[in-house]
Amino acid sequence: MMTDPISDMLTRLRNAFSVRKHEVVLPYSNVKFAIAKILEKEGYVNGVEKIEQGKRMALRMALVYPGGEPAMLEVHRISTPGHRVYTKSVDMPRIKSDMGIAIISTPNGLMTNKEARSRKLGGEVICEVS
Repeated sequence: MMTDPISDMLTRLRNAFSVRKHEVVLPYSNVKFAIAKILEKEGYVNGVEKIEQGKRMALRMALVYPGGEPAMLEVHRISTPGHRVYTKSVDMPRIKSDMGIAIISTPNGLMTNKEARSRKLGGEVICEVS
């Protein structure tokens, strides 16, 4: 039984980038799909699609290697099921002097820390990516 599917997703991405895979396939959920779309919009992955794998749905993500180096160098899970981390809009984290992103779960859905700061929204800090 998996207790933290988002952490599993981030670990699969980290491992796939470390061995220079071109794509990664993982179990589908709406939250994972929303996180993947943010990563695609920010340029960490190239394509995100929902596929059918047997009876279950899966998520396929094409990985990006600009200049031969992985686009995603570090990814850290911040808020876990046992320890939720929330932040206000004025205390929004800046990842690597805003060169990286944090994915925030706000009342208006998932978004990056930069977008949440500009909309003056706080929320749960899901993860940090750089």
